Amino acid sequence: MPKTLRKIIEIDEELCDGCGQCVTACEEGAIQIIDGKARLVAEKLCDGLGACIGECPRGALRIVEREAEPFDHRAVEEHLQRLREETPSLGLACGCPGSQVQEFSAASGPAVSGDIPSALTQWPVQIRLIPPTAPFLRGADLLVAADCVPVAYPALHTRLLPGKKILIGCPKFDPAEEYVARLSEIFRQAQPRSVTLAIMEVPCCRGMAMILTEARRVAGTDLPIRTLVISSRGEIIREEEL
Repeated sequence: MPKTLRKIIEIDEELCDGCGQCVTACEEGAIQIIDGKARLVAEKLCDGLGACIGECPRGALRIVEREAEPFDHRAVEEHLQRLREETPSLGLACGCPGSQVQEFSAASGPAVSGDIPSALTQWPVQIRLIPPTAPFLRGADLLVAADCVPVAYPALHTRLLPGKKILIGCPKFDPAEEYVARLSEIFRQAQPRSVTLAIMEVPCCRGMAMILTEARRVAGTDLPIRTLVISSRGEIIREEEL
């Protein structure tokens, strides 16, 4: 088929870190993670609308105008059907399994006597990997936790997580502006009922409280945020309202 001048996605492989967020955002399945990088599978699968751009935390995607194969609806349908057949357990059209959006029931009981059942009911859990459009976020009670909390606090699955959707991150190692942008979009689009923030007593964890406060301001919401401060010995030592 002859090429035509049209808009199409362009991926900067130098900036791409292979997180896969653009994969889940592309309803046509035009992008996949190959050799650790996001790549356009075929020109005819990309509609050029750029829905994936806003999901890239690295700014690796942009829309350009160049000669490319025309967008082909039939090819997209065939491509998505093939992906569903190849990965039926994912329940999604495409993407990196590590970042596919999933919602499921919490474990009903311990697999071995004495074990604590998991209260996790969604995937992914990392703030940078959870799209604001994830269905499990809508109207949910959220637990935003510094990533040391699940290690330090032994009762996470029995006291903090039941009935909530968890978002994990580290304000020391990840850019604060990325968290603010992602969380403000989650607040705006998903309109959660409440947020519980669990952080460690170490100073760097206070950055997560500032991030949530700014995200709430940017989203223009008065969403209630309760903060739990946890000691390195795994005890809740303080409760605050943001």
